[in-house]
Amino acid sequence: MTSDSPRSHHTRTYGRLGIWHGALRSPEPQDQLELTDAVTELEDLGYGTIWSGGSPSPADVAPLLEATDHVKIATGIVSIWNHTAESVAATAADFESRYPGRFVLGLGVSHDALAPQYARPYSAMVDYLDALDAARTPLPADRRVLAALGPKMLKLASARAAGAHPYLVTAAHTAQAREALGPDAFLAPELTVVLNPDLAEARTTARTMLGRYLALPNYTNNLLRLGFTESDFENDGSDRLLDALFALGDEDRIRAKAEEFFAAGADHLALQVLPPAGAPRTTLPREDWRALAKALL
Repeated sequence: MTSDSPRSHHTRTYGRLGIWHGALRSPEPQDQLELTDAVTELEDLGYGTIWSGGSPSPADVAPLLEATDHVKIATGIVSIWNHTAESVAATAADFESRYPGRFVLGLGVSHDALAPQYARPYSAMVDYLDALDAARTPLPADRRVLAALGPKMLKLASARAAGAHPYLVTAAHTAQAREALGPDAFLAPELTVVLNPDLAEARTTARTMLGRYLALPNYTNNLLRLGFTESDFENDGSDRLLDALFALGDEDRIRAKAEEFFAAGADHLALQVLPPAGAPRTTLPREDWRALAKALL
């Protein structure tokens, strides 16, 4: 990969590492100060992109853009069923006028169990992208990424967006995604991290998160395509499945897992750092973010 290649450009643009968290969005008023302080620190630590996770609205990331100076702010992932393309394009245009080049729209089709209107997801995404292109202020393809898992959606991400932001995937899937996307498209998998040197405890924490996703066929079907079996989904995930999907352990093990994804073709990793088992999901694991920045950046 040469210094002026498209993939080198992606790494310079988004950074090698970002932080993904479901609570990085417009908070309750009493939590605004903590959010502002946290995202300002993430920028100062050197993370290249901050991902507002868990089906945010585009408007939810306005406080993140306001609190930071240069880091990319991305949605991970806006559901196409919950927001019209015209409203999304208008919000993106407003962000572009105030924070040029910093907002990235992550789009996805969500899941049948979560979206009552879910139907023909691939065709629905094509129609949505057409509507973004036809909006009063169109959203350029290079400022959007798709939550793509399967080959067809990955091809669409390459043709109609900057690239793909797959969630809950393995390094093996990343290699397949790179092949489907082609050599130049942006590939930014989410990678869930449990920073705990006790592997048994780390797997327990990971299972508290994984269990709810194993009820969603889009994820389990993708894992079956990768060679896992139904038995790997029992009891909130086999050790084999956990070790493939998550970065578990101390900083050295997490660095090694991240390098597997980069070697497989990732340009950027969106790290979702889980708080300890029993802690609220909205907890911002700021000490772990600092430790990972020191170890990996």
